Amino acid sequence: MKCVFCGGRTEKKIVTFTYEEDDKYLFVKHVPAEVCTRCGEKMYSPEVTDELLKFAHDKFKPVKTIKVPVFDFSIHQ
Repeated sequence: MKCVFCGGRTEKKIVTFTYEEDDKYLFVKHVPAEVCTRCGEKMYSPEVTDELLKFAHDKFKPVKTIKVPVFDFSIHQ
């Protein structure tokens, strides 16, 4: 498969999917993807995308919750 962004070659990998919207952050581990060996872009099959949307819409209970410190670069310039 070729990368739709840069045309590079992709390879199958298991990745962590991350998503941010407003103040909601989503991390999904062990997601199958095609990853470009040139630019690193991750591409997901339609089936995987459908499942990821279920996570985004709170259809599943998280396996764990983590506390993450948040810093603001703009206030230290």
